[in-house]
Amino acid sequence: MTVSRHRAVSLFLALAAALAGLLSTGMASAQQKVAVVDVQRAVASTEDGLRAQATLKKLFDSRQQELNKKQTEMQRQREDIDKQAKVLSKEALQKRVDDWQKQMLELQSVFVEYNKELEKKQKELTDPVFEKVMGIIKRLATTDNIDLVVDKATVAYVRGDLDLTDRCVQMYNSGGGGGAAAPAPAPAAPKK
Repeated sequence: MTVSRHRAVSLFLALAAALAGLLSTGMASAQQKVAVVDVQRAVASTEDGLRAQATLKKLFDSRQQELNKKQTEMQRQREDIDKQAKVLSKEALQKRVDDWQKQMLELQSVFVEYNKELEKKQKELTDPVFEKVMGIIKRLATTDNIDLVVDKATVAYVRGDLDLTDRCVQMYNSGGGGGAAAPAPAPAAPKK
């Protein structure tokens, strides 16, 4: 399961605009706090996200079995038409081929409908999770005085201590992030 491409692009553009705003107003300095979140992983790793994935897999598997069954039947029909090509009249053969092609078009339509149904169900199941995760990200940023949170998918490298993904998932799973933000991780002890 993925967060829709449109949503990811919108998020990226919004973050780019926010960063441009910080830079243009002269507010960007060494004191700015930046963090990242792997939004897709956060949504997928929550308890609700995992349940959504299981529901979608179940739906996909049942639809896939139906399609496979129909596809196998269509293949059998095609083989039967090929075998009877020499014994059927030209008109009878053409009628069988036309019927087969019509059934193939119907099968393709069913495939498209199944895909639309799966996309709709995915959106229905994951949008609420996405919205809660975004609320948690905002809460963490406010609580920890973070100026900018970027989707991890848009950066080439980030230090691990700047990644808020696991904290977001923990907050979500502990009650959807309502209330106070999770405590910031303690700084690592200096190595000797």
